[in-house]
Amino acid sequence: MLFRPSRRQIITGMASAGLLMAGPRAFAQAPKRVVIPEGEFTPLPIAITNFVAGTPGDAEVGVGVSQVITNNLKRSGLFAPIDQAAFIERISNPDSPPQFQSWKQLGAQALVLGRMTRQGDGRLKAEFRLWDVNQQQQLAGQQYFTSPEYWRRIAHIISDQIYERLTGEKGYFDSRVVFVDETGSKERRVKRLALMDQDGANVRYLTKGSDLVLTPRFSPSTQEITYMEFGQGDPRVYLFNVETGQREIVGNFPGMSFSPRFSPDGQRIIMSLQQGGNSNLFVMDLRSKSMTRLTDTPAIDTSPSYSPDGSRICFESDRGGKPQIYVMSANGGGAQRISFGEGSYSTPVWSPRGDYIAFTKQGGGAFAIGIMKTDGSGERILTSGFHNEGPTFSPNGRVVMFFRDPGGNAGPSLYTVDISGRNELRVPTPGFASDPAWSPLLS
Repeated sequence: MLFRPSRRQIITGMASAGLLMAGPRAFAQAPKRVVIPEGEFTPLPIAITNFVAGTPGDAEVGVGVSQVITNNLKRSGLFAPIDQAAFIERISNPDSPPQFQSWKQLGAQALVLGRMTRQGDGRLKAEFRLWDVNQQQQLAGQQYFTSPEYWRRIAHIISDQIYERLTGEKGYFDSRVVFVDETGSKERRVKRLALMDQDGANVRYLTKGSDLVLTPRFSPSTQEITYMEFGQGDPRVYLFNVETGQREIVGNFPGMSFSPRFSPDGQRIIMSLQQGGNSNLFVMDLRSKSMTRLTDTPAIDTSPSYSPDGSRICFESDRGGKPQIYVMSANGGGAQRISFGEGSYSTPVWSPRGDYIAFTKQGGGAFAIGIMKTDGSGERILTSGFHNEGPTFSPNGRVVMFFRDPGGNAGPSLYTVDISGRNELRVPTPGFASDPAWSPLLS
């Protein structure tokens, strides 16, 4: 069972312990927020101290929380954490205002202090403060209680608080990624469904690898996953509840089914079903199990993805001769082609922000991951190389994760890249990994 406490169970009142959120006066005096640009820019220098151990034995946890926050903010590409070896002031009491001049000397514009304290009932209490060094004002403060085993999640929640306060946008660190874990030789590759935190920690396996699994996708509204599994007979589409570990069959479909994905409200599954030499899009209501056909063409229509408001879908189709991206009403009807560049386009996915569609583009011997506006304008290639595929957006729409398979005896790995095309990073996984899908923020 993979139960985790809800955010409401972790977060408690802000007023106790004096960790008050900054009032209007402090916010008005806050530094200019990090502007997330399309081109080059200088990341914001930030100092993140080790969280002070409020009780003996919790120093290691305090260091761990600090490291996770540091890694999250650094990997975002928007922040430049300062090396702790350069720190002049050593924090022993995070409730006292820091020596701002000491942090100014280091070039820090923001400062994070915190404490981890073991409670009488065994829980951990985490406290943090975010300071504006130049204005000498507290920007944010919060406390949390949780079981000791969830200290990493506390670090992710604090990272989101810092990210949002300094950028004005929601963070994405308290989220998970489902992917296909691949082990063994290329001829006998075992593929298991796996789940991890967005930074690669806490990997756990959801299937045993006896059957082939493909295209896992998170529900935008619940901690459920839909995926395809190839067993002895026809491929099956499953629902898997991450918290309970229970799974159920959505349905057995004659022929092949592809790319199941949830509607934004989590009440429907959209997919493509093969019928002879072509495939069309269908949507299933999960309550009634009724199926509605959305396309009826002598082409291959596949990889559908809903807009965040559920009114439209984008999908891949070769109805024009080669795979391109089309957009149409979620109820079906006429479809508009939006991709017109050289090469072919596939695996489109709508951003949670609603502003972009990410895609895989193949041409000239290369596989590129790119984004375009929902009308097809503003196409931007984020990364290009050999066999990049399967983009998925972070919950705030600022980062794209995908997989890259270099071929040969090697296997695929996961990567992230900012939607500006900056800051491409490999995501650590235990073995080979493909077909990632980002969860919404945990609730």
